[in-house]
Amino acid sequence: MNDIVNPATLVDRSLYFIIGFSFIFLFAITVVMIFFVVRYRRSKNPIPKDIRGNKMLETVWVVLPAFIALSMFVSGWKSYSGLRNVPEGAIEIEVVGQSFSWLLYYPNEKETENEIVFPINTPIKLNLTFSDVIHSLFIPAFRVKVDAVKGIETYAWFLPEKMGEYFFQCTEFCGTGHADMVGVVKVVSQQEYEEWVEKDDEW
Repeated sequence: MNDIVNPATLVDRSLYFIIGFSFIFLFAITVVMIFFVVRYRRSKNPIPKDIRGNKMLETVWVVLPAFIALSMFVSGWKSYSGLRNVPEGAIEIEVVGQSFSWLLYYPNEKETENEIVFPINTPIKLNLTFSDVIHSLFIPAFRVKVDAVKGIETYAWFLPEKMGEYFFQCTEFCGTGHADMVGVVKVVSQQEYEEWVEKDDEW
């Protein structure tokens, strides 16, 4: 499992890349704008110059934005592909959204409500469905957000690399109890997971 790339890492890289480019160009454009305002102000240049037909400028402002847009697309595509390509050996958990809670079914038919438990450093695949209205599962710690839409098979996967507890919630308004549709994710050791999954009761 050590060669698996965490999709959350790819999402973060793409986000930092886009935000970084945005800040760089915000600064660069602001500096150029101030320079032009001072250098080419009307008091020193009463007759403006016509730059139409300047092939160098036209090439730069066509090629440069195209390169930036394509690089952002490539970065985003890598993160998207990482989120959709589930590695072999992933533990599959069936997740059913209902008003107003989450039901989870494990491979050995163990069932929990509003609680997801899985071992560290093991890929987890969540197969998402719903029993009444549209819901959306959001686990911010693992960059997971997937809608449960009728007639569409949806899933998400992630790789927990740090033990601890994290929250998840429904982010699609589903009725008066929507705000209560929250749960907890528990990342435990492999031994703890095996002991827990064989028990009839919960923690």
